[in-house]
Formats: sequence, C-alpha cells, structure tokens
Amino acid sequence: MISDIFPILSTERLYLREIQQSDAQALFSYFSKDEVTLYFDLPTFQHMDEAYELVKNWQENFEQKKAIRWAICLKGNPDQLIGSCGFHNFSSEHFRAEIGYELHPDFWQQGIMTEAISTIISYGFEEYKLNRIEAFIDPENLASRKLLEKMNLVSEGILQDYFFEKGRFVDGEIFALLKKNYIQPTFFRQIV
Repeated sequence: MISDIFPILSTERLYLREIQQSDAQALFSYFSKDEVTLYFDLPTFQHMDEAYELVKNWQENFEQKKAIRWAICLKGNPDQLIGSCGFHNFSSEHFRAEIGYELHPDFWQQGIMTEAISTIISYGFEEYKLNRIEAFIDPENLASRKLLEKMNLVSEGILQDYFFEKGRFVDGEIFALLKKNYIQPTFFRQIV
C-alpha cells in the first residue's frame, strides 16, 4: 500500500512533506504543552530526546510500510513544521487505515487541520485504494469530534475502557468514512 518514495502533497495554503530529524525542535515546542497531549496517547514531553525518538519512530514506520506521517507546513515556510498528520494501523487485507493528527496551538482554529486531513483522506482513497478510513478519539475531545464530522466521518460508537493511556483506562470513540460516502472537497490536493 505504501510506496518507497515519500509523497509530497500541497494545497492552497499547506505543504505536506516527510518529517526529518531537523523537525524535532518544532515537535518538542508543542508536544511539551499539556493542552496538546491532553487527548494524545503520549505523555507531555519533558526532554528533546523524546521528540527525536518520535521522529525516528515515524521514519522507521514509513520505511517498514507500516505508517506514513506528513509534516504540516505553511507553503510560505516549507521548512517549519507546525503539526503532523498521517495514516497508521494499515490493513491491506481489509483496505483500511486509521488517521492521526496534531497541531501547534498557535495554529488552532484557522482551518489548517481541516485542509490537511481533507488532503490526506483524498490521497488515501485515491492512491492507497482505501475503502475505509477510521479515527479513534477520546469522546471528550470536542475539537477532534468537530473536525472529523466536518470531514464526514461518522461516529460508530464508544468502546468503553478501550485504551490504557497515562496509567488509566480511557474510552475510545470510533469514527469512519467509507469511500462510497466520500465527497471530494472544494480544495484539491496536489502531488508535487
């Protein structure tokens, strides 16, 4: 499903590229904030090494064709990561994958994640030939709920005590979008 060459995508405002070790400082700048990691399956970063390790994990997962994670950058500053998004938990046999994402708080409420997620959803259906794209969220994460609903993902229910994160069990709400229900967004993704 995942090719050997990392795809670069762009939209009207965004440039989505491969994450590099040089992005670790930018990742640390927001993964070290409790408001970013509140609903994330990672603890709030305390040391730069954690950011380097996350980049390494994302790179290895891509090389092993397990996942793909794009750096989200503004077109005017393609070297400055402001967030990331991508696919993981691929099931080639069942033509499905899960999406994940996060963004620096300085860029919240600007439609950036809507544009990024819309682009990778389109890419997932067209290039990876996915039939189903899923997302798991904490039911209390209203911002993620709003984003997923805007992308036409539908809640399929709450799985109680589904994840064990940060020393406690948490519920997981699963959202999904099927290819047959997918509507192409008004801004199209481009491969550069």
